[in-house]
Amino acid sequence: MTEHPGVRVERHDFVAELVLDRPEAMNAISTRQAQSLAEATRELADDSDVRVVVVSSSAEKAFCVGADLKERNSFSDAELMAQRPVARRAYSGVLNLPVPTIAAVHGYALGGGFEIALSCDLIVADETAVFALPEVSVGVIPGGGGTQLLTRRIGWNRAADLVFTTRRVSATEGSEMGFVDRCTPTGEHRSTALELAATVAGHSPVGVRNAKTAMRQGLGVDLSSSLDIEDGCWRATAFSADRAEGVAAFNEKRRPRWPGRP
Repeated sequence: MTEHPGVRVERHDFVAELVLDRPEAMNAISTRQAQSLAEATRELADDSDVRVVVVSSSAEKAFCVGADLKERNSFSDAELMAQRPVARRAYSGVLNLPVPTIAAVHGYALGGGFEIALSCDLIVADETAVFALPEVSVGVIPGGGGTQLLTRRIGWNRAADLVFTTRRVSATEGSEMGFVDRCTPTGEHRSTALELAATVAGHSPVGVRNAKTAMRQGLGVDLSSSLDIEDGCWRATAFSADRAEGVAAFNEKRRPRWPGRP
């Protein structure tokens, strides 16, 4: 287990669990916790043994309630501006992880907490989960990717509804809207996310990473360009040690022993 102030990393074979660990504040994101999140995601990105990352919370009633407004209440304009790049590194650290990422959400996922979940590739939420982007009610806007990531997931009109009204959404409604990928009974969000992660981790590490790269880089470009991106990622995978092992394992009727090398 690796620990940073407000964040810890636990290992489950090839799955890394990134735990938001400031339960006394329901993971309200302080400057220090944001720094820790950036540091932890940088370390995970550089770890070739990590195949999937699950983001979870140690707080009893929340995944993360967003920015620490008590801390910000004392900030001068200059201090708020100085915090901004720290916050951006934290959110982008989750978003830019090269392996699949899964948010395991229970309780409140508000503001920046919702944005951390949106920065993951998949969201698993239990029946207690509550999602909202309340930023415009306190005079700011979602600044951890919320205006962009939510719109890409569920479309302009539904994202506008949540951003403009700041209303709270259950896991069930989130699933109906399209940003929650798995709904679970109360308390089963983490085990479901870890099981899902283990399934993904059982596949070719090179293949899964390159599939994520192709999907992410293909967003926002025309179809012809996106197909060229896919072709480049296919070539990078097809001539890897993983492809040779996958074909051999299929023909020998055994489980692959992935080299995990390009």
